[in-house]
Amino acid sequence: MSRRILHLDLDAFYAAVEQRDKPSLRGKAVVVGGSGPRGVVATASYEARKFGVRSAMSGAEAKRRAPHAAFLGGRFPAYHASSKVVMDLLREVSPLVEPLSLDEAFVDLAPSGWADEELPERVEWLRAELERRTEGLTASVGVGSVKFLAKLASEDAKPNGSRVLKPEEELDFIAPMAVRAIPGVGPATEQRLVGIGLYTVEDLRGADRRELIRELGQAAGHGLAELAWGRDDRRVEPQRDPKSISTEDTFAVDLTERAHLEQILRRDAAAVARRLTKAGFFARTVTLKVRFGDFTTRTIARSLGGATDDADEIAAAGIASLTDVDVRPGVRLLGIGVSNFVTAAQERLFDDGLLDGPGEPAVSSDEITEELDVPLSGVRGRGGYYPGSDVEHDEHGRGWVWGSGLGRVTVRFETRHSGPGRIATFAVDDPALKSVDPEPLIRGRQGWAGGV
Repeated sequence: MSRRILHLDLDAFYAAVEQRDKPSLRGKAVVVGGSGPRGVVATASYEARKFGVRSAMSGAEAKRRAPHAAFLGGRFPAYHASSKVVMDLLREVSPLVEPLSLDEAFVDLAPSGWADEELPERVEWLRAELERRTEGLTASVGVGSVKFLAKLASEDAKPNGSRVLKPEEELDFIAPMAVRAIPGVGPATEQRLVGIGLYTVEDLRGADRRELIRELGQAAGHGLAELAWGRDDRRVEPQRDPKSISTEDTFAVDLTERAHLEQILRRDAAAVARRLTKAGFFARTVTLKVRFGDFTTRTIARSLGGATDDADEIAAAGIASLTDVDVRPGVRLLGIGVSNFVTAAQERLFDDGLLDGPGEPAVSSDEITEELDVPLSGVRGRGGYYPGSDVEHDEHGRGWVWGSGLGRVTVRFETRHSGPGRIATFAVDDPALKSVDPEPLIRGRQGWAGGV
């Protein structure tokens, strides 16, 4: 019996969460990120994608293509809450769940009790239950005998659909696909393959394996030949502990004031410490990341000599590392993170060590990094009033920031359970207005998860 692997991908996740929570934006172009002159798009709604906006595009280009789109800052607590609901649902189906990111996961269906003939019906139940529990999010789901076939099936089902591949149809399904569809084939590899006349997966099957190895190397050539025949022995690895937790800020203009940068580090260290405590870990290493206007990047990892989840200690280590950095050329991005986790606090036994290396740090799939791309004139806007952030007014209730500047904050008062709300403007220091956490999700478990 072949394995049955499910791949689930939430549709336009960040943007979909914003549209769900902001009724006035439903059916409209929404871009998360890209709000500053140096911003980068994190996610675009399908309405924005019709204008050519895509992830990793510069904010300037996105605004040129979709000038009337709503550009919002990230609300990671809302994204994490929805992601947790989805991952918990998947674990009700099978304990073998491998999250790839907040919005994507593999599931090994072997423990689920789902019979092959039931898969289409079971998958539709899963998608409907996910939409109900997340109060409106949708997902694309693919099922195949191996990981990469399941992922290709979910991509074929996008948006908001499903594709369950029967084992006997899998090879025909991938045969006409471009070689670029195979995981690990990027532009450079694709160019090499096209250069020797290999355009499709079917072409790869007919290629001389020795030629592939000569062109791409032993591991890549052999691996590509195996994938062309649908052979992928990677197992679904249940969620592992994160290897690092970090947060970054990209600034609208280069910052040169050390005191300002230290203030931002203290704020971000507090955010990292909260997430560290929530995860139940203590960190032994603090890493500072500084990117300058010319995109050169310096990272400094400082050993604490013990283990902590204390925000002040994390901030102190970051600030100590910052003293070794000349900020006069102007800082474009500043980040702080923690790693080397243990499950118990450890007192400091020796003086701080210092590891300093050039370039970007290695990033693993287990890294949890938050980057809020918001123009900063103070510390992520006064009171946290960046576009899209949650606020509450003593008289008017809950809403979200439509825009802010020149000492004013414009708020649209609505929630995911209301219709489109009215807009009002307040002074940024209005005591009746305050930042609040996102609304919690209230719908719980219901229905049929199978044999678990």
